[in-house]
Amino acid sequence: MGQQEFIALILAGGQGSRLSHLTKNLAKPAIPFGGRYRIIDFTLSNCYNSQVATIGILTQYQPFELHSHIAASRLYEGANSSGGIFILPPYTTDAGGDWYKGTADAVYRNIEFIQRYNPRYVLILSGDHVYKMDYRTIIAHHKQKKAEATIAVIEVPWAEASRFGVMTADADLCIREFAEKPAQPKSNLASMGIYVFNWPVLKEFLLADAQDLKSDHDFGKNIIPAMLQAGRELYAYPFQGYWMDVGTIESLWQANMDLLGDNALFDLSDPLWPIYSVDPAQPPHLVAGRAATRQSLICEGCQVYGQVEHSVIFPGVYVAPGAMIKNSVVMPNSLIGANAKITGCIIGCGANIANDCEIGADGGEKITVVGEYAHIAAGAKII
Repeated sequence: MGQQEFIALILAGGQGSRLSHLTKNLAKPAIPFGGRYRIIDFTLSNCYNSQVATIGILTQYQPFELHSHIAASRLYEGANSSGGIFILPPYTTDAGGDWYKGTADAVYRNIEFIQRYNPRYVLILSGDHVYKMDYRTIIAHHKQKKAEATIAVIEVPWAEASRFGVMTADADLCIREFAEKPAQPKSNLASMGIYVFNWPVLKEFLLADAQDLKSDHDFGKNIIPAMLQAGRELYAYPFQGYWMDVGTIESLWQANMDLLGDNALFDLSDPLWPIYSVDPAQPPHLVAGRAATRQSLICEGCQVYGQVEHSVIFPGVYVAPGAMIKNSVVMPNSLIGANAKITGCIIGCGANIANDCEIGADGGEKITVVGEYAHIAAGAKII
């Protein structure tokens, strides 16, 4: 098989334990987002728009719905010898196989897949971030710097820096220090979990890491520090634009809220960079009776008889007369009963909120979560 200049691997096996009930039966990249998408749709659409020919998706935790969604999207219309989308769950040629031990181990165990395409560069991506990026720009930056590894970075608030891998770089963007989720960060320049590697160099470090019994087999904890210690050429790629790691309830809620308003922080309607997903095949939404909506996304198949303000309402949601939804995310096929009050919440798929319930509170300091298919009894109050 001929050489491809680069291929992409999407790490999509995360359990997402910080997302509470939302990931009990669902991989984090498969969580609904923005009315009609799944989180992984953003990385996949970036790949498609960037003309990435070959994508391997490394799945693991609760993968069934994620696999079904990827198959139904038909974004690349099937895999073939020249490229496409390939699902890469953990496997072994010996008895007693186990899960991927870490992000680096996941890639290491797919060396044979990568070698099929003999790439010059390997693009490592996360399947659970919301952003738009033309990956051709980071690859061009990587070439221009003559780097062996390039890490996309973004400035984050100092208070949040300890959630990320952070680095210091010189004026030429050469990385001098890197620390994975430090308790006291020296920098607020955060890794976006987007890497470009020269494949022969990455392969060398993956093979060495696999033999290290003390390693966590993780890019941030092990591969990047090992490359820095060995004096390899690592560079930062500063990203200018919207990016959100939706790994917590608060960040997932905030990213949905960032889609709303006259000056939304993240625009889903850019015709030059479309975000692709599966068509929900629902009828047009209905806003009827005394219903009122304001600064909200109301998706296909919804029936709204109550009030919706500054919220994201997914397909198939029913909002009964007298109900009020504000500053909330209501996922597909949920039912909001008469006179229910939903404020500052994330309501999981298929939830049933009975009449006269009061759930959540305004202010955004605490986001109340109702799990998928939960049934909240009439008159209940959950703050």
